Amino acid sequence: MSGEKTKRGRLKFLLDNSVFLITGAIAALVWANFDKTSYGQFINTDLLEWLGITGVHHDAPPGGGHGHHGLSVHFVISDILMAFFFAIAGKEVWEALLPGGPLSNMRKAATPLIATLGGMAGPAGLYLLGCYYTGTMSELGNGWAVPMATDIAFSYLVARLIFGPGHVAIPFLLLLAIADDAGGLLILAIFYPQKELAPLWLFATVGAIILGLLMRRMKLQSFWWYLLLPGALSWYSFFKAGIHPALGLVPIIPTLPHAQTDLGLFAREELGRHDTLNEFEHWWKNPVEIFLGLFALANAGVVLSSFGTGTWLVLAGLLIGKPVGITLFTWLGQKIFKLELPTGMGFRHLLTVGMVAGIGFTVALFVATAAFKPGTPGLDPVKMGALGSFAAAFMAIIGARAMGIRPGGAATNKEEPAAETGKEEDASAD
Repeated sequence: MSGEKTKRGRLKFLLDNSVFLITGAIAALVWANFDKTSYGQFINTDLLEWLGITGVHHDAPPGGGHGHHGLSVHFVISDILMAFFFAIAGKEVWEALLPGGPLSNMRKAATPLIATLGGMAGPAGLYLLGCYYTGTMSELGNGWAVPMATDIAFSYLVARLIFGPGHVAIPFLLLLAIADDAGGLLILAIFYPQKELAPLWLFATVGAIILGLLMRRMKLQSFWWYLLLPGALSWYSFFKAGIHPALGLVPIIPTLPHAQTDLGLFAREELGRHDTLNEFEHWWKNPVEIFLGLFALANAGVVLSSFGTGTWLVLAGLLIGKPVGITLFTWLGQKIFKLELPTGMGFRHLLTVGMVAGIGFTVALFVATAAFKPGTPGLDPVKMGALGSFAAAFMAIIGARAMGIRPGGAATNKEEPAAETGKEEDASAD
């Protein structure tokens, strides 16, 4: 019995600390550098042909180049399985807007939201400025959104290591990261179509939302109904409309029966909630960690000689643009709008948060694959920049130490969003 508990504990550690994601990235790098040909053959393997199914012709996948049937390994992982990752991100954004959520109170959310704007404008502006001065605008300019990304899971882990679990800077970072995710979803949908736009297909998305709402009125509680009917319709409508299909499940997330209050980002109390939306997250959370490992395996395979201008532009955006943009916009918010930082948080903590937010990794890698078509010269150097953003963690740890920040060095903020429960209603309401 104890052996079984030990195995479960080890698996939980692997899942909770994104070990599958890191392992997938390392495996992809090693494989691509030892045998790039076989790596390329693997991600382009047509699964229908591999299964011996012939004579079936699907639409070409978004971005093209990943198997003539459109069911290559790369397409299945990046466009189908990653839809569940973005669905969970969408769930966090939606819940943050509910009563008790960190985005429901604009007075409290104003400072981290303006910091988020800085954390998006700073990296994008620095990246485009670099493209202009290096004369690579035509080759690399489309990657301006790559350094805007923040990997919420890794940034959260690093922030806890730097500040300790009770510091007010952690909910500030989480709110900034979730707002960054919301902005990133919009940017992916609007600025990175995967083929010629066919907006009429978005009427099918509207139909999927209406169907989900009708199912909720019928009091269907299993999330499987919502995934298999409105979810599948929404995903397919995104695919046909030319919008990245990995975002296809996001529109149906608010239609799932959910609690009427939010307990906070990463709040442990949510594990005790059994409404349909939380059951969806509980069921898919661990599979999504595996999917992220597969995503890294299918997308992080770049040869080390791919370092180039794109690499340095992405790193400059994430390692310099992020902390500078976040700090500068917050300072301007204080001077112009009289906004305030949370009690117990000063500008040295804010600068550290900015450095931690420079870990782009997963989302930056995803945006890179959306911004550049397979085989284009800018793709691999930009991917190297996304992978190299792990340097932000070391920069933040060293910078925090230099500024005298130690774990547990400030009192816990009793009003932090993660601790706000509000008046909890029936979890199965609505």
